[in-house]
Amino acid sequence: MFTRIFGKPKQETNALTTLDKLNETLDMLEKKEKVLLKKAAAEVEKAKEYAKSRNKRAAIQCLKRKRLYEQQVEQLGNFQLRIHDQMIMLEGAKATTETVDALRTGAAAMKAMQKATNIDDVDKTMDEINEQTENMKQIQEALSTPLGAAADFDEDELEAELEELEGADLEEQLLQPATQAPAAPVHAAPSRPQAQPVRKRTEEDDELAALQAEMAL
Repeated sequence: MFTRIFGKPKQETNALTTLDKLNETLDMLEKKEKVLLKKAAAEVEKAKEYAKSRNKRAAIQCLKRKRLYEQQVEQLGNFQLRIHDQMIMLEGAKATTETVDALRTGAAAMKAMQKATNIDDVDKTMDEINEQTENMKQIQEALSTPLGAAADFDEDELEAELEELEGADLEEQLLQPATQAPAAPVHAAPSRPQAQPVRKRTEEDDELAALQAEMAL
């Protein structure tokens, strides 16, 4: 069905062209329907005028034409319904075809990727990585191994010497005398007021004392 509608070459272009054509036809039918509805309404108005003027025959003719217009309107409605149905089917078929094409493209890409990287290549690559990792470990171990005179030193003897040094240092710390407490600060005694110097007694003082004694008597 899809091949019959689209054709294998230029499927998307044909689909768009067909949809445009259906839309144009639908617009044309809608315009004709509006014209026929206006004509039917005009015939109704004419029939009313003839009925008022007692022209029954002319009024009936107007109603007959109105019926014909209504039949054409109904026919145009059926045409529009068919076009809508065709557009829906066409749009659905177009979406389905695009989906199938996308899935087909994805499947082809996955198939190409699988061909490019098969399981044997993956296993080979992992083996190479493991081999390079092991080689790097061996190189690092070789570089970290001491050379020359340092290679002859016994690690156990060095650790024992280090323990002796740590023990001697601890013993020296224990034998050191305790630090003396700081001496208490000496507070200076409060200063006493200095004594006034004794003035030397004079003859005037003796005379003043004798006079005061006589006055007291």
